[in-house]
Amino acid sequence: MTARILVCDDEPDVREMLAEYLGKRGFAVETAGDAAGLRAVLERGAADLVLLDINMPGEDGLAALRTLRGGGSVIPVVLLTARGEVIDRIVGIEMGADDYLAKPVDLRELEARIKAVLRRSGTPAESAPAPQGQRWRFGKCWLDIASARLLADDGSEVPLTAMEFNLLKLFAENRGRVLNRDQILEGAHDRAWDPFDRSIDIRISRIRRKIEVNPEKPETIRTVRGLGYIYDPK
Repeated sequence: MTARILVCDDEPDVREMLAEYLGKRGFAVETAGDAAGLRAVLERGAADLVLLDINMPGEDGLAALRTLRGGGSVIPVVLLTARGEVIDRIVGIEMGADDYLAKPVDLRELEARIKAVLRRSGTPAESAPAPQGQRWRFGKCWLDIASARLLADDGSEVPLTAMEFNLLKLFAENRGRVLNRDQILEGAHDRAWDPFDRSIDIRISRIRRKIEVNPEKPETIRTVRGLGYIYDPK
């Protein structure tokens, strides 16, 4: 069964972008520009999850969420807002939202959050398998280049940020080659290297916790002392 996502946002460009991205990931997507449109879609039972913008004119997202929960609806809701204020997140969660992301959203993170919420609600989120040759083995996981996903051997998805995906993709494209921080930052982050920048080391450490059998003794992405890192799968 294909999971049905309802995108409710007053900005047409945002609705179109999210609908296109999620549609390509195998979801069935409907859109609404305001709270009234949101309720009209839900009355038809045409959604398994709602992406709901908080900052809408007229009846805002929090008011719409309050109406939904007050009417007994238990459909999962992920809140989106241009405001990163903690109070919005707290109020939204207290009112029954299932998750929260601030705009501009990282689309891969949004996809991962949606799938996690759907799993918790018991709704499957099916996606077509990637073509052969588009998967790379990273320790106990597979990197699916075509769908930008990291998958465990049982097929479950391992949460992956955009930066982490870019790093893994760069390593896959340079298998067996030592990459220094300068090459990694330019290839995966599109910016010059600051000799005091340790973000790469931190991100690789996080990736290792996801892919390595023993992150303390990494065998897939190894450190080459004084040079950089190498992707060297067995």
